Amino acid sequence: MTSTDHTKDSPSPVAGNFTPTHWSIVVAAGRNDTTHARVALEKLCRAYWPPIYAFVRRQGHNPHDAQDLTQEFFARLLEKNYLAEVDRSKGRFRSFLLAALKHFLANEWDKSQAQKRGGGQIPIPIDAANAETSFGFQPADQTTAEKIYERRWALTLLDQVLRRLRAEYARDGKENLFEQLKPTLTEASRAVGYAEIATRLDSTEGAVKVAVHRLRSRYRELLRAEIGETVATPGEVEDEIRNLFAALAG
Repeated sequence: MTSTDHTKDSPSPVAGNFTPTHWSIVVAAGRNDTTHARVALEKLCRAYWPPIYAFVRRQGHNPHDAQDLTQEFFARLLEKNYLAEVDRSKGRFRSFLLAALKHFLANEWDKSQAQKRGGGQIPIPIDAANAETSFGFQPADQTTAEKIYERRWALTLLDQVLRRLRAEYARDGKENLFEQLKPTLTEASRAVGYAEIATRLDSTEGAVKVAVHRLRSRYRELLRAEIGETVATPGEVEDEIRNLFAALAG
């Protein structure tokens, strides 16, 4: 078995090599909203709607109303000049999104009832069924809406990373290799025997160890890259990584 070193394909957003990211483009636009910034914002919204839906559900809304509220929120977010409200000193997309959502729920929803929800359009595809079953909502759970939002944010971000990693392997015709090695990315990886994987891949244990090392290295790079797309400066990446794992542990 041979493995391609994917680390050459896409550099991680380290401080000395930080290219403009989706959220940094939005923040930089400020009051001078641009088409480029709006496209970047919409792409982020499409990727990170699950935390919004989770927050709305924890506020007591049923799945149908939560779906409508989430769609209406994004419709207004993309239609209005909310970019002008971005605090550049705290330019993290997840923080901006949660603050905008709280404002919307407190002041905007009642007004929207005079019009058809979302203007008759659905700007962000909402897979409510998946949102309900993938993570689950326990009525007896006393976790706050904010903590649920943070956890769902972290899970969504990690899912984005995994999707990007799988796509890279599929592009190189190594999707089966990825599926066999994927369990080694989790905490349960200690229970995954390299010898067993090698047998399934008709390879050697040594080759599997090398492939796992490359997979984990690329995963870490893509994690930093994905987080880099949700913060405004490279200095925030490490702190956001710590916040992400704190949310998962909480």
